[in-house]
Amino acid sequence: MLPTHGRYDYHPLPDRPRYAWPGGARLAVYIGLNLEHFAFGEGLGAELAPGGPQPDILNYAWRDYGNRVGAWRLIQLLDALALPATVLLNSAMYDYAPALIAAHRDRGDEIAGHGRTNSERQSALPEAEERRLIAESTAAIARHEGAPPRGWLSPWIAESHATPDLLAEAGYRYSLNWCADDQPIWKRTAHGPLLAVPYPQEVNDIPSIAVRRDGAAQFADIIIDDFEERLTQTEDGLPQVMGIALHPYLVGQPYRLRQLRRALAHVAARREHVWITTAGAIFAHVAALPPGIVPGR
Repeated sequence: MLPTHGRYDYHPLPDRPRYAWPGGARLAVYIGLNLEHFAFGEGLGAELAPGGPQPDILNYAWRDYGNRVGAWRLIQLLDALALPATVLLNSAMYDYAPALIAAHRDRGDEIAGHGRTNSERQSALPEAEERRLIAESTAAIARHEGAPPRGWLSPWIAESHATPDLLAEAGYRYSLNWCADDQPIWKRTAHGPLLAVPYPQEVNDIPSIAVRRDGAAQFADIIIDDFEERLTQTEDGLPQVMGIALHPYLVGQPYRLRQLRRALAHVAARREHVWITTAGAIFAHVAALPPGIVPGR
């Protein structure tokens, strides 16, 4: 027998129960907007070009463009199209760019936990230190937003063997770490069920643009094609979740933003046929369904 995580069982897609999202929709769409802050001269970070010795000015400044400029342009775009967002927040952003978080708060966007900074991986920490990372990030969000977050995305999608247990222990109700399905599924933890809400690794600007080197128009086409294919697939009654993962230092660049506007306008134009929502609202809907509808519970 191969080693296994033991968090969920195998459930064939065609055999699953049918259910609907609010308004009878079969496709739920949410935007996961990553707001991240990085240590200067040390730690991890995506790279525009291979970095040299620290301090790596080129890549640090490129990422900082997202918080200073790109994120504000994205807010304008979301406002113009009346689209909500789930903000995946490094808690270090409260000290670095509080006005940006306030702007999302004013929009009514959901704030989800995304660690302290993307300059660290929680999977590399001893369990006590990982518990502390989760606690510090959670406390910062609760202090500023008036309530703790319900959802979590690990920096770099990094998990230790204990991460789901630690998240449930800390009061989290859903995680975006596992990209194993097109539907939410319940995961087992030592502290009760934790919902895995699908988070994209394909319709995601980092793997697309920073890794595969897709062009701006190609990434926009990926969003549109994924959306249209899912609309076709859900005609069989099986609901799906489509996430769109964005990072302001990538898609906030003007030429990419122009193409992103085309893609998001295409999605927004079909809002009568889909549920455009947040990851937290997806969790709340699933949690209210009768037991046995969603795999794992």
